[in-house]
Amino acid sequence: MTFKDLIKKDVSAVFMNPDEFSDLHTLNGVQVPVQIDGNEQIEREKRFNQNMDGIYVNQKLIYVSAEDYKKAPGRTGLPKQGSAITLDAKVYRVVDAIDEGGVYSITLEANKA
Repeated sequence: MTFKDLIKKDVSAVFMNPDEFSDLHTLNGVQVPVQIDGNEQIEREKRFNQNMDGIYVNQKLIYVSAEDYKKAPGRTGLPKQGSAITLDAKVYRVVDAIDEGGVYSITLEANKA
């Protein structure tokens, strides 16, 4: 078994395991383990982008396994920039998405008044 095989096995067994690192969230209508990077979120909130007239951009950085992301109807691969994702009944726009060895790192944003 190679190192890459071990990492792939650890994605679901450790990194995305709700008993270890992740929490269950509703992503695109399906409940799956998701990690929300709170530290990065705090840093981004310090740098809130004020667009105009009191409207701010709220950003979140989430991690979800590629397999879990594809469980939602119509989701076949890495989300495209600008596409919509629903996280816990709130709609966000994808700012950036990267496949990090079977784990999708997705930056989301939504306008906030």
